[in-house]
Amino acid sequence: MATAELPTNRDEAFRWADLAALQAARALPAESATVPDPILPDAQRLVIVDGHLVDHLSRAVDLTIERAAIASDHALGRHAGGQGHRIALAPRSVTTIEIARVNAGEDSHTPLEIALGEDAVLTLVETYTGAGWSNALTRFDLARGARVMRAVRVVDAEGFVSARDEVVIGEAASFVCVTLGAATASTRFDAALTLTGEGAFAEYGGALLTAAEQRQECAVRVRHAEPNGQSHQLWRAVAADRSTASLAAAVEVARDAQKTDGEQSLRGLLLQRTATVNLKPELEIFADDVKCAHGATVGELDARALFYMQSRGIAKPRAQALLTRAFVADALDRIADETVREAFVADADAWLERAL
Repeated sequence: MATAELPTNRDEAFRWADLAALQAARALPAESATVPDPILPDAQRLVIVDGHLVDHLSRAVDLTIERAAIASDHALGRHAGGQGHRIALAPRSVTTIEIARVNAGEDSHTPLEIALGEDAVLTLVETYTGAGWSNALTRFDLARGARVMRAVRVVDAEGFVSARDEVVIGEAASFVCVTLGAATASTRFDAALTLTGEGAFAEYGGALLTAAEQRQECAVRVRHAEPNGQSHQLWRAVAADRSTASLAAAVEVARDAQKTDGEQSLRGLLLQRTATVNLKPELEIFADDVKCAHGATVGELDARALFYMQSRGIAKPRAQALLTRAFVADALDRIADETVREAFVADADAWLERAL
């Protein structure tokens, strides 16, 4: 792939992206990669190594998986487009899937589409690990009343991870996604969610934990196209050393999308003043009967709380870890499955032990 085909930091949508890390990741040598252990042993399991579904490592006996051409016009997502896989979930079915996305180095592009029939329910857990450039394009199509509860994590990875989600949410359907970036890899989480049915619900957020010279970023746009929709974007960023975390969240309300309720909460925590957190909340409202709000704050750990905890015999590193953990818990507590939530909290705790 030619360098000219990739976006640059001159593009407004990519001004905070660590595109130098993306180029460096593509030059990493290919090595043997370790497939992570499953969080949910009884779930249907897909193992994707270097962009290819590995049948003998997967367990998908109850899934309907077909080859499909998947495309996107997104600057990074289009590189992941091409022949991929489509998973169709039957109406009123209840399914749990765990996906391991493993990259041994160089470029790994993975297109995937998941379509849910009416009132279908999906619990989805995804793990990114390895090295090189891992680039995923995932499309979701939710029919009336369908529900998705999704948790995504990047752990034990180096290089660059980019994930583009394109989600269509039908009438009375619900899509909830929590993302955790807790690795040495630079990342960009990018999503476009469209609420095309009346009464649709979307919640998209997570926690980015950055250290050293690392840069992580999210760029999410939620579009309300029909009345009585709800959306929530809750992101927490923790930046240590000379790292940078960037959060860009937008809500667009179409003229006909009356009674929309849209909320954004972007908060950053600086563990050292040499770190950087960029926040960009955005509202574009074309309807006149809506309830939309956003909040964006960046700060440091509460000095009074630290002093109080130290006065009670808690060592400063431990006090810092406890306060930071509580800050991150705002995002991770939205993971519904207790086993998955505990695994994500353990990943965040491991990052804190390294960073503090």
